[in-house]
Amino acid sequence: MQEAFGDAGAARERIAGMQSLLQARALAFRPPPPDPTTCCGRGCNGCVWEGWFAAVGWWLDDAGELLARVP
Repeated sequence: MQEAFGDAGAARERIAGMQSLLQARALAFRPPPPDPTTCCGRGCNGCVWEGWFAAVGWWLDDAGELLARVP
C-alpha cells in the first residue's frame, strides 16, 4: 500500500521506525532511498521529491512484506 507523507520529516520518521523493526528482528534489508539532491525549489511538475516519496512508499511496503513473511 503506497503511503502518503505530509513532508520529508514524516517520511524519514517512518523509515527510521521500519529500520528499527527490521533491526530488532535481525533482518537484513536494502537501504532506503537517499534524499534527493537536485531539487531546484521551483515546485516543478514531477519534482524529484515526488519520486522520492513514491520510492519511500515502495521501500516501506517491501520492508513490511518482509516483516510479515518472517516469524
